[in-house]
Amino acid sequence: MDNNFLTQITNGTIDAVETGRGGSFVLVSYSDCPTCNRDNQQIRLNVTGNTVILDENSNRIPITDLRVGMTVNAAFSNATTRSIPPQSAAFVIQVIRRPRNDNVTIGRIVDIDRQNRSFTTISDANLSTVIRFNVADNAQIFNAFGRPMNFSGLVPGLRVRVRHAAFMTASIPPQTTAFEIRVVR
Repeated sequence: MDNNFLTQITNGTIDAVETGRGGSFVLVSYSDCPTCNRDNQQIRLNVTGNTVILDENSNRIPITDLRVGMTVNAAFSNATTRSIPPQSAAFVIQVIRRPRNDNVTIGRIVDIDRQNRSFTTISDANLSTVIRFNVADNAQIFNAFGRPMNFSGLVPGLRVRVRHAAFMTASIPPQTTAFEIRVVR
């Protein structure tokens, strides 16, 4: 295939998968320069009947098997829209890694420790639901619109959905590692 019409991304992360009458698409975050300390970019890959979707073993799978958090490689058209995020026709999407078995907690931030890169949440104003999240260095943080944001943008009062490790310490409050933080409305 002539690469003048093709763009590729490696190790992108699926942020959303949508299938419906209006068409199907996969929203992917990626970094075109992992060592440049730049925020991830996003692209909406429009999926058609001609798009080849593969699992880790290169077997064809339907779009319905794709999940948020999967790591994928993708090849898509150089012709992209100027929308935010840009859109393009997907040629190939291949799953490289599936997400770990993590837990998800939704709560309101009540405290932030910027020096130790951690924050505490409470759910439903119930003291037994207080959890301290230690934010991993490679954790992804997204605003309410699904756009990447920095840890410094988290403030007390925000309601967040936190994807975190399945383990918790026996401390009070319990602590665990946060892999992904999404501000929810």
